[in-house]
Amino acid sequence: MTLKINLNPIIPPLKKPDDKRSVDIRYMLIPPYASVHIYWDNNISELHYDLEEPMLDEYEKSILEKLENAMMELINVNVAIEKTIEATTEYIDKTAKLLIDELNIKITTEGYDKIFYYLFRDFIGFNEIEPLLRDYFIEDIECNGVDSPVFIIHRIFRNLRTNIIYKDMEKLGNFVEKLAQRTGKYVSYAQPILDGSLPDGTRVNAVYTKDVSSRGPSFTMRKFTKIPWTPTQMIAMKTLSPEMFAYFWILLENKSSILVSGGTASGKTSLLNALAFFIPPEARVVSLEETREINLPRENWLPSVARTSIGAGKVGEIDLFEILKASFRQTPDYLIVGEVRGKEAFVLFQGMASGHSSLSTMHADSVDTLIRRLQTPPISLSPTLVNTLDCVAIMTHAVVKGQGTRKLREVVEIININNDGSALINTPFKWAAAKDSFFWKKQLKVFDKISAKTGVSVESLNKELIMRASLLYELYKKKIFGFYDVGKIINEYYKNPLIVLRKYGVRTL
Repeated sequence: MTLKINLNPIIPPLKKPDDKRSVDIRYMLIPPYASVHIYWDNNISELHYDLEEPMLDEYEKSILEKLENAMMELINVNVAIEKTIEATTEYIDKTAKLLIDELNIKITTEGYDKIFYYLFRDFIGFNEIEPLLRDYFIEDIECNGVDSPVFIIHRIFRNLRTNIIYKDMEKLGNFVEKLAQRTGKYVSYAQPILDGSLPDGTRVNAVYTKDVSSRGPSFTMRKFTKIPWTPTQMIAMKTLSPEMFAYFWILLENKSSILVSGGTASGKTSLLNALAFFIPPEARVVSLEETREINLPRENWLPSVARTSIGAGKVGEIDLFEILKASFRQTPDYLIVGEVRGKEAFVLFQGMASGHSSLSTMHADSVDTLIRRLQTPPISLSPTLVNTLDCVAIMTHAVVKGQGTRKLREVVEIININNDGSALINTPFKWAAAKDSFFWKKQLKVFDKISAKTGVSVESLNKELIMRASLLYELYKKKIFGFYDVGKIINEYYKNPLIVLRKYGVRTL
């Protein structure tokens, strides 16, 4: 009977601890074989991430080595990994048992179970890293070279060192080659830098040679989140306040344009996904990305992904600039661009100027920096085009009570960009680090724009903000966090707001 590999374990309900020194938890990664133990290590005074896999004795290790060497000659891994998990498992199992018979290897049932796990992990998965890729809570996996522990970024416990250490430079180099093969790219001494995406969307950056990275081959993997954070989950994590989300909800309903900015891994794409929940259900959405990360709870959505070149000379390359130009012929009501950093920004802002509501992200840690980036090469937008932007949401890393977290630091409305590049702005929402609280003022300049465009009074818009904020807060209190559940309620609100408000006990104003 074929052994079962469970790649969909139950996700444990982890919570941020009040005291990291009290952490001592285990949960499964690849049942029933691989688990993780996260605990406080007194020797290094930090949390440690220990991967736990089946222990092999010397005899079992020798059998595993024999089988792996023999299977290298027999199996077509590219064919195997294109099949379902069930078919792949059966394929590996039958091939291994055939070799055991042919080589007359003596092995117990328990011993074979353990060996089978390693065969599956190394041939179909990503070797030592495979269980980490299966950990729902891991965002990034970072290897700095040989003789250095692999580090991970955990959603709950943030930066953790693991017990995985590459000792052999050749083995690490072979793993980088495997990453290149799975991303459809090529690395060599002549082209030692790899930048690509795995089939599941996980982003990979790797360096192949020692002369580029002093510790030898290295890699960083940014995992693709198949199910993004919902607005209520982000409220629960205190990343944003309900009032902030209600504000964005009204802006998106009225086709305003928003840029989410911040540093690397500050949560820009997570916020972008959460904001997209508030796009009206009947609207047509076109999204454009270099790596697929956007996931929307809607049917009328056309996702597009840039295509990198094949070999030298940029053969077959279709960059964001090209697909963004083409997107305007796809009649979008809303345009979402994963990130702007070059000439594609000009096309995006032209779209804003022609009435297309746009959402995007950009690397900048302040509004001043963002406006300078937009107006200087390689983007070089005119002040007139920058004025089409309604507001900027600035995400940041923060440490609250000793815990690393992400916050929407401030929301800044763009009132006017002068010809000299200076900006007149309004900051209606701000996070106060000292109190870990969000503050807002009722002077919302974008509401003035919406009122002038729609005829709806600013007073009515402010009342609507309070009601929608109250609704989101009630959903959070009732622990309604599901991707489709939250999306369904927001879509119902667009059709029957009074019924939804009554259903969740929100008073109308």
